[in-house]
Amino acid sequence: MAAISSIDLTDMANASQHSSKMIAVVKTQSNFEREKLLRPFGFKGGYLTELWQAVSQMESASGNKKIGLATQSVLYGDAELFPLHSEANGNAMMYVLVNRALDIVRANPFTTPVELFDKILPLVLAEGKKVTGKADLNINFVYNALVSVDNAAWLIYAAENGYNTFDEMIPGPYKKALSHRNEKIAIMYQIPYGMPMQDLKDAAQQGYFVFKIKTGYPGSQEEMLKGDMERLTLIHNTLKDLRTDHTADGRLIYTMDANARYEKKETLQRYLDHAKNIGAFDRILLYEEPLSETNEENVADLGIRIGADESAHDEASTLKRFELGYSVLVLKGIAKTLSMSVKLAKLASERNVPCMCADLTVNPILVDWHKNLAAHLAPFPVINMGLMETNGDMNYTNWDEMVKYHPGSGASWFKRKDGVFTLDKDFYDRSGGIFEPLPHYQNLFKID
Repeated sequence: MAAISSIDLTDMANASQHSSKMIAVVKTQSNFEREKLLRPFGFKGGYLTELWQAVSQMESASGNKKIGLATQSVLYGDAELFPLHSEANGNAMMYVLVNRALDIVRANPFTTPVELFDKILPLVLAEGKKVTGKADLNINFVYNALVSVDNAAWLIYAAENGYNTFDEMIPGPYKKALSHRNEKIAIMYQIPYGMPMQDLKDAAQQGYFVFKIKTGYPGSQEEMLKGDMERLTLIHNTLKDLRTDHTADGRLIYTMDANARYEKKETLQRYLDHAKNIGAFDRILLYEEPLSETNEENVADLGIRIGADESAHDEASTLKRFELGYSVLVLKGIAKTLSMSVKLAKLASERNVPCMCADLTVNPILVDWHKNLAAHLAPFPVINMGLMETNGDMNYTNWDEMVKYHPGSGASWFKRKDGVFTLDKDFYDRSGGIFEPLPHYQNLFKID
């Protein structure tokens, strides 16, 4: 079991006396890089072949200049919009929205990134509907477009106020929810639709012990259920006899993620009944967002933890999910912004709902932005450590080169070992390198 420590309460109190300094952003720039994937990446009934890495630069009136990164995923952001356009056109629309957001930031001075986020979100949403021509644009598309903007705002905020660590820059109201320091974070090993079973055996051999199974197979609801059940049988038969030192009973753990593909609870129940029939049910740690966002059936009686992800848009929708029996909150600081994530982490902490961090197939630097979030959350039940997903290393053609862009790529905390990230004093002192210069991405901008 990984030991857990909390930040000293006195230090917390001192650090929470954040300045109310008004910050004005006077110059902005953006750029992006297209990163190819090794193979088509399937979820939500669709497939991605590349991911655009958006980069936003901000300069404050006092001369601080910082850049924020994001990985764009139009399929995650709005699965209805995605098939209506070419993959490149969908990404181009999101990138246009990034630039509209930067324009809006220049017109809105702020004291904290959370305040800025709340102030500009309605304006950016309105712009998003114009850019895409979609009146019912999913808010997650807007959140995704705001990630690089929000990350740059956090770094400008830290620079303006002299904060040098993740701990220091979290505003007072959110500190308690993010006061933990996990020594280990379990890495969820993602199993997409087409992954060969030998890859799972290899992953278990490397020490991975939490396997995230992508469900929501393409096709009709019946075709989806049939494909998902057959896939689970294949996966369970591959992993059921393998063992790990990380769990009390030595067995490997499963999680599922349907990305809201199941329309009815009854269909989900049939999947879970199948899991029971093959002996896989008691391996399931949680099931992320199985039901469609519009489904309001209570899930408290399903016998496993059900996680809210796409449907947890904001505080109000998250509370609604809690009322419907959802007992895990999936945080996506790298998809929905750190600003929204700290707000939702506070909400979950106040209700003793455990949180985990799910990936968006992000680049190596964003892995450590997310790792900071996972590191400071309360340890997840059963495994008693942090819990996060990161799958970029499995999916990017250019991953090894992208690793070189990370200022902490040589550190022990950067490396995956035995299915976990082990976090030491250096990780917390450096905050995973998120405050350090990024020459590769900085070189994307013209000198002015």
